[in-house]
Amino acid sequence: MADDRTPILVGPTGVGKTAVALALAAQWPIEVISADSRQVYRGLDIATAKPSPRELQRLTHHMIDRVSPGERFSAGRFALEAAEVIADVRARGRLPLVVGGTGLYVKALVEGLFHEPPLDRPRRERLALYTATLDRPTLVRWASRLDRAYALAGGRQRAARAIEIALLTGRSLSWWQRSAETQGIVRPWTVRLTVPRPVLHQRIRARAEEMVRRGLLQEVAAALADGAPPDGPGMDGIGVREAVAVLLGTLPRDQLVESIVLATRQYAKRQETWFRHQVRGDVLTLDATRPPDELAAVIIAAWEQKSG
Repeated sequence: MADDRTPILVGPTGVGKTAVALALAAQWPIEVISADSRQVYRGLDIATAKPSPRELQRLTHHMIDRVSPGERFSAGRFALEAAEVIADVRARGRLPLVVGGTGLYVKALVEGLFHEPPLDRPRRERLALYTATLDRPTLVRWASRLDRAYALAGGRQRAARAIEIALLTGRSLSWWQRSAETQGIVRPWTVRLTVPRPVLHQRIRARAEEMVRRGLLQEVAAALADGAPPDGPGMDGIGVREAVAVLLGTLPRDQLVESIVLATRQYAKRQETWFRHQVRGDVLTLDATRPPDELAAVIIAAWEQKSG
């Protein structure tokens, strides 16, 4: 295992990344670095499909439960904190395995992020107050017009960021990222999991139904009761925002599952596009309809072959 590469396991939500990571843990001394922008939020275990307590006993996961749902957590902060965790894991003779579906988090680790240009603080604060009044579809539509590359990402926080950079600097966020001289934190070796779309859609529906059955509404209600703002950064994730809408009376309870399924399918499509076009270098693409143990064996064999 004396190798400076860092294995990275990516793929759309519902593809089976956790199951493959658990299968790898049976043969590798790994610890997972979660690259999931929703699992950083505390108190939303069901909504963000965090590993179960039993799975956490089998395999240590880092970068989950870092902040409260009302706190902003950026890709830059993720990269800085994940770098410290990765160094600690390696110092203990273990292998860090980055697992997640948030493309910007993976990008921050692999390519680095640009240093933000100076922004006029009063204008920034006024703009933030205005964008906070916009509903999510309007915010996303505006961001997409200002930065065409935004279509590969998503989420209210990302949209507000794209709008802020474009309006206050005159250049899009993607332009700044392309133009910046950045340096990644890890040397990646990437495995991309994929499945045929009908299979993924079936898995997404099963997950949505399970989330609701396990108590999604109660979990989100508890977060709101604990002081999380309904429009806070951690409350904008798929599943959470639909649950908030039900609790506020703007979405009928019997439409909850279908709303989550539709939003998740759209997000998964964006994830697939992102990883297909944005992940560079040495990438091993695997059909995740195969059993996790088989996939783990293929991954280990490919890793060892590249090490030779």
